Amino acid sequence: MDSAALVKIWKAICSGGTVALCAWAAAYAQARIGTAGAGTIAEKPEAAGMIIALEALPELLVILGFAIGFFIITMI
Repeated sequence: MDSAALVKIWKAICSGGTVALCAWAAAYAQARIGTAGAGTIAEKPEAAGMIIALEALPELLVILGFAIGFFIITMI
């Protein structure tokens, strides 16, 4: 196998790992925020809007991980 093929393989592995790790971290954060948010909404229903915003925030991590994975593949 030549070095160009190995570079492509490592790019794919690193890109996939980046996206997977970011997705796992976002899921972990959303699980924690969701658990705390459910308790907060039970006590203070007026805080629902803030909890929804906080629940959506970790998705930015996945989008950034996808962008970094794309940059790894294209070597920008």
